Amino acid sequence: MTIRVLLADDQPLIRAGLRVLIADTPDLEIAGEAGTGAEAVRLVEEANPDVVVMDVRMPDMDGIEATRRIRRAGPDTARVLMLTTFDDDDYVYGSLRAGASGFLVKDMALEEILAAIRVVAGGDALIAPGVTRRLIEEFAARPQPAAGRPRHVEGVTEREREVLTLVGLGLSNQEIAGELVISVATAKAHVARLFAKLGARDRVQLVIIAYEFGLVAPPTGGSTT
Repeated sequence: MTIRVLLADDQPLIRAGLRVLIADTPDLEIAGEAGTGAEAVRLVEEANPDVVVMDVRMPDMDGIEATRRIRRAGPDTARVLMLTTFDDDDYVYGSLRAGASGFLVKDMALEEILAAIRVVAGGDALIAPGVTRRLIEEFAARPQPAAGRPRHVEGVTEREREVLTLVGLGLSNQEIAGELVISVATAKAHVARLFAKLGARDRVQLVIIAYEFGLVAPPTGGSTT
């Protein structure tokens, strides 16, 4: 299946580089290009892409508001990968809350960018890779997390709470299985139940929930990766 990608970035050189990269990839194709957030929202409705590679900072409407409007259309609308410059971007947390499924960093290797697009198109979210884990740690340190003891998560069993904590730390299903000495299938089943019980769209939202309920403490000394 060919994955249709919409590029949304106000820098023509960035779009041109990604366009060439995607054109040389058999399972990807360009569905359109936008230079502003408002244009991206309009093109999603017209071109029906599978994935939007969205810059955070754009004129007219930024990537966060554009993502919010795109995802508001429903679960079957395009999934969004935020394109961000990690060192000077203060909006990572807001973009995840708006519904983004993960991040691309502008200096990532080209193969990592292609892999990220495929992962998101397949319905997953970017949690496990080191660069994404670092981003999540950094954005989680910006808002105030739950103070004191972790709060009770309504409707979640103790085992599911343990799984949610490990998801919040960025562990994959296989790593969770090893940590809790359970099968990978059982770990997957626990994660699936957490999606249903917490109304989470993907693992990114589970990470946010884990931080907001104080199950995972944000780092105090900055990134170590």
